[in-house]
Amino acid sequence: MTETQVRKTYQIRTFGCQMNVHDSERLAGQLEQAGYVPAGTAGSPDLIVFNTCAVRENADNKLYGTLGHLRPDKTANPDMQIAVGGCLAQKDRGEIVKRAPWVDVVFGTHNIGSLPALLERARHNAQAEVEILESLETFPSTLPARRESSYASWVSVSVGCNNTCTFCIVPSLRGKERDRRPGEILAEVEALVAEGVLEVTLLGQNVNSYGVEFGDRLAFGKLLRATGGIAGLERVRFTSPHPAAFTSDVIEAMAETPNVCHQLHMPLQSGSDRVLREMRRSYRSTRFLNILEEVRGAMPDAAITTDIIVGFPGETEEDFQATLDVVREARFASAFTFQYSKRPGTPAATMPDQLPKKVVQERYERLVELQNEISWAENRALVGREVELLVAEGEGRKDAETRRMSGRARDGRLVHFTPTGPAVDRAVRPGDIVRTVLTYGAPHHLVADGDLRAHRRTRAGDNAEAGLRPTTNGVALGLPGFGAPPAQPAPVSECAR
Repeated sequence: MTETQVRKTYQIRTFGCQMNVHDSERLAGQLEQAGYVPAGTAGSPDLIVFNTCAVRENADNKLYGTLGHLRPDKTANPDMQIAVGGCLAQKDRGEIVKRAPWVDVVFGTHNIGSLPALLERARHNAQAEVEILESLETFPSTLPARRESSYASWVSVSVGCNNTCTFCIVPSLRGKERDRRPGEILAEVEALVAEGVLEVTLLGQNVNSYGVEFGDRLAFGKLLRATGGIAGLERVRFTSPHPAAFTSDVIEAMAETPNVCHQLHMPLQSGSDRVLREMRRSYRSTRFLNILEEVRGAMPDAAITTDIIVGFPGETEEDFQATLDVVREARFASAFTFQYSKRPGTPAATMPDQLPKKVVQERYERLVELQNEISWAENRALVGREVELLVAEGEGRKDAETRRMSGRARDGRLVHFTPTGPAVDRAVRPGDIVRTVLTYGAPHHLVADGDLRAHRRTRAGDNAEAGLRPTTNGVALGLPGFGAPPAQPAPVSECAR
């Protein structure tokens, strides 16, 4: 093999939310289109890309510490390139190459499509290239994507955020909300289903405010219903909605559209109305609980999860007790709990009465203990129920030693199951569909140790077994409209290359 035939290898390290994970798929798609191939486990890659998050206080330390560990590798191999993108890059800009001058490229959240050109420019000029735009250059959906999973995919419906939560730095880094047109969203979903994907998760910073840009406040409910007409799509999820924008038509769409899963992730943040006002969260605890009551009235089996911040500036013990009261009443299936993290550039960072770490830690531990008790009780109540699982890959850390596999129920719960019994058709693979009976409930997962009731082999399972993942072309912006999307060129799968 000659030097010109050797293809450069890449590795992407992703930090943060699902939006970042999906952006990394777009980065991978561009790099592979430019001739790169994924790096294996042996040796150092030719390119390392960091897709960063700026939400947590230790995000900076984590990135710069990791970059420091790479300095000897860069010294030993000057041709290796290092790129930093994402929210922290948007925030720190040129500071990154000042603190880590061995970084080759810095790009922001608005120009992920620039990465291949910036890498080539840095290589040609033999100097770092920093490009941070203030507004969106190319809508991410127009870029190719190399999907991480053969059976489940992210589909972005919007980018950016119009809210002004005082603790959140995301709007200043992601910009104002920009909505994709319904037809192109459905076209992307159809392209994924054509590649064997069974489940999609619709993504947006405030996913249920979708439609604000083109003036249709009922657009998200319509979009959920429209996915019901896509043949072969078995599961639809979405994250994360904002309680202030949550409407009854979305609940009706969830309940009436067969492939929309009865799962809802609804960020609470605090149960104290006073703290919610300080956070600029435009709802109150009663409104939040009323939404949950309406959801459960329409879908009694719905699993509801949430986000909660402990220790917001000025939070009193009375405020914290209000949060515990809402948690007790809400009966969340699970909760992502966070200790308040001061982020420079947010209004909350300069608020008085920043709480001592000791106080925040003690409250955090009480909240986690309560939620674990609730999650455990809710999971124990499911024992004996038959569930349908989409078999997952890499979600059970102890699966090898327990001889189990893992899958996600339609309500999003994680289930470790035994892939045995007369119903098994050859072997169970990630991407296959199985039915089994729950035998044990733990706080963060369930177990099904009996024989499978059913096993359906799928094309997604075939692709997973063959090591194939979908590669989809970008979908350009179009005019608003629901219904059948326009005809799209057949996506190119890896097996057709």
